[in-house]
Formats: sequence, C-alpha cells, structure tokens
Amino acid sequence: MKNRLRVLRAERQWSQADLAQKLEVSRQSVNAIETGKFDPSLPLAFRLARLFETSIESIFSDEPETIS
Repeated sequence: MKNRLRVLRAERQWSQADLAQKLEVSRQSVNAIETGKFDPSLPLAFRLARLFETSIESIFSDEPETIS
C-alpha cells in the first residue's frame, strides 16, 4: 500500500522515533509502514489520521505506485 507517512513526518521534522512515541508503537513499526512492508491496523490508521489532522485516504492509497 502506497503512503505519504514519510512526507508528513518530515514536514513536522519528526524522526521515526518521535512518531513511534506519539503512536505508542516501535520505531521499527513506523519504518515498516513507511517502506510499505507493513499495512497498519485500522485503529492505527485512525490514530495516524488524527495525529496528522487529515483523512486516512490522504495518507494511504491502494493505487499502485507509478515508476517514472
């Protein structure tokens, strides 16, 4: 699943560890979500959306990534 988590986190100048602490998950979990190796549970997706004050759909997309 494609996501904008890395971009949203960088805009706030948060490290993966900072975001992990805010979400009460491990830094490794944040990394796995950012790299697309792990899709978050629905409750975690809602927490991310609330934290970034946006919709789940604006963070995650099921559209395949296009390679330029």
